[in-house]
Amino acid sequence: MSQTQGSTSEQTVRSRAGERSARDPLSTDEGRISVSQSVVTKIAGVACREVGGVHDMGTSGGRAVGALRERIPGSSGPSVSQGVAVEVGETQAAIDLDIVVEYGISIADLGKSVQRNVKQTVERMTGLEVTEININVDDVYLPDEGQETAPRVS
Repeated sequence: MSQTQGSTSEQTVRSRAGERSARDPLSTDEGRISVSQSVVTKIAGVACREVGGVHDMGTSGGRAVGALRERIPGSSGPSVSQGVAVEVGETQAAIDLDIVVEYGISIADLGKSVQRNVKQTVERMTGLEVTEININVDDVYLPDEGQETAPRVS
């Protein structure tokens, strides 16, 4: 092989590696980066809880088990992955969220805000493309009747 052919071959390999890196931020010239499902689950759970109007996460059964776990001395507190299910591929992720909304909040607007925040956060932190975020509103949080509230009619 001549010097020119070797140089052209190296340029082709570099060019393909550069194209691969541009399409897939988890693939570099040095190797491949993989992100586990549990990492995406935690990131999505924290990002969802950051949005005002999300009172809690998880189905009613999951929240009951979480409340019991929190009462055990030495427990780590609420699980950030409660109410989050993810599917992670090589370059993409799909996320399902079960949430409890605060009463009076527009569910449609809240859902869009949650989707936007979770998508931006997961993509920024992991490099994965988030293909979909499905939100299931499992309950509405109503303030306790024992709390002082302003009367509706005076």
